This record gives sequence, structure tokens and C-alpha cells, in this order.
Amino acid sequence: MDVNYEKATFAGGCFWCMVEPFDEKPGIKQIKSGYTGGFKENPTYEEVCSNTTGHLEAVEIVYDPTIFPYQKLLELFWMQIDPTDQGGQFNDRGESYQTAIFYHTKEQKDLAEESKQQLEASGKFDKPIFTKIVPVSTFYPAEEKHQGYYKKQPFHYRLYKKGSGREAFIKQNWMKQYDKEELKQKLTPIQYHVTQENGTERPFQNDYWDLAEEGIYVDVISGEPLFSSIDKYDAGCGWPSFTKPIERNHLTEKLDTSHGMRRIEIRSYEADSHLGHVFEDGPKDKGGLRYCMNSSAMRFVPKSKMEEEGYGRFLYMFDNI
Repeated sequence: MDVNYEKATFAGGCFWCMVEPFDEKPGIKQIKSGYTGGFKENPTYEEVCSNTTGHLEAVEIVYDPTIFPYQKLLELFWMQIDPTDQGGQFNDRGESYQTAIFYHTKEQKDLAEESKQQLEASGKFDKPIFTKIVPVSTFYPAEEKHQGYYKKQPFHYRLYKKGSGREAFIKQNWMKQYDKEELKQKLTPIQYHVTQENGTERPFQNDYWDLAEEGIYVDVISGEPLFSSIDKYDAGCGWPSFTKPIERNHLTEKLDTSHGMRRIEIRSYEADSHLGHVFEDGPKDKGGLRYCMNSSAMRFVPKSKMEEEGYGRFLYMFDNI
């Protein structure tokens, strides 16, 4: 089936940090880091950083609007930046690090302006929104070493994202804060113990270890989409196991040295819930990873209810089953 892909172009400061949020999401075909908005042809990274080319660091996204509509891209874009910063982004200063939405069509322009007006009206920030909305111009792909930087240099990337101040800003201004006492009222004792106290439920005595129904598993607190039944398999361990998440950037990894072991803990990004651990003894033909999760940290949404519960954009995953 032919897919009518479209393009979106965003400038959000350092382009290293603008790839990860969009990458590997349903409907996203390709993301390139590059330079746009200026007058210098085929600029280099050094030239753009000198703030003499008129270009901004940006990302060009090729996407399927039927799966990931432009409105969702705009929502995700705003959540990566400080739109009130006129002189750059976080520790990166200068023209090349300013923020902008480069629209490709009138529809994109109208949607971008509407989303900016909604942000201004929300009162979220007490300063003006400086992010520009301008026509797209020639996009020059950046050097290969800058493409997919968060994957090529994950350690340095994480240090940079944290050290620049972007990570803390996003958590403080864009991520919902969950009150522990409210969670105690909302969650069952085992759900609270697992998600908030890094607990582990009993193997073979939990809700989803042997569930075979089609659907997705979401964070029990935030509703973030985590895993799909398509990637679920019986690992024989007594906990629900998956070969991969739906979207990797809905998960965070932390080194866990408790119980005298060295393991990689998996937490949800938005709610910061403890989910489980990832191991390297999964099916080799599926990448070799085993995401061993606690049922109590997740909620199962059957395929038949995904549309009504707001997860319809993931139904395409079941088309070829």
C-alpha cells in the first residue's frame, strides 16, 4: 500500500536532542539533523555554530500523517524546548540555537499558529513565546557524525542533555508531577509497592504473565504506551516478557546494583514508575533482549478498546497479523 508521507521541520536548539523524542515512533519514517533558515549554501557545523550563516540547527521529519498527525508532532515539539528563550536554548547560546517551526503547507502553518496561541493562552509561562513560525527553506543535512547522535554516542549524549539543563527543564515544566499520597489512594498496595518502592511481584502469580490477548500494555499511572502483545513471548520466568517496547523513549534505563547484582532497571519516562529489568537472554532473532516487566506496573488495553481509549494510532501494528 502506498503511503503519502509528509515532511515537518523543527528547530529546537541542539539538534542532537531533537531527534530522540521523535525517533522510532509509529508513523515516523526518517529524521535528519541539519541546517535551515539561512543564506549560506551547504554550510558546515562549524560555520553554523559561528552564527554567521543565518541557519538554525533543525530536524527534518518524514512521517505518515494517518498514523502520527502533525498536531501530535507539534505537541511533542513544544515539550522539548523553552519557547520563552529568545537567545538560544539552555546552555547553547546564539542565533543558530533559536527555536522555530518551519511550515511546509498552509495547513501546517495554521496548525502551528493555533498551537502557539493555545500555549500562550494556557498561562504555562509568564514570559512571551519567542518561537518563530516561518516558511520552510532549503534544508541542508548535517555531517554524518551528527545523524542519530543519541544512538552513536549514548553516554556523551546523556551527559550533554543533562548538563545543558534541557533534561531538568523538561521534567519541571512539561512532565506531570505525581503526588505520592494521591498515588497511594489511586493504586493497589502491590501496584504502589512495585512502581514507587521498586518492588517485585511473585512470578506466575500476576495478571499478565500468560495473557495472550491482542492489545497493548500502558503505564498504570500515566497511561504511557509501553509494550505490545505482538512483542510478548513466554520466557518461562513467570513475568510478562517482551522483545522490545513500542517506543523506546517512553522508557529510561538505570543501573541497579541491589541484591548484590548488576542489572539494568527499566522505568517509565513520564511517571518514573519502576517497571522491571531488561536482560540480554531474549530471542536472538528478535534482537536478543528480554524486557521482564511487572504486571502491577502496567494496565492492559485490549485491541478492541484501543480506539476508544485514545490509542487508535497504534492499531496499524496489528494490520498484518
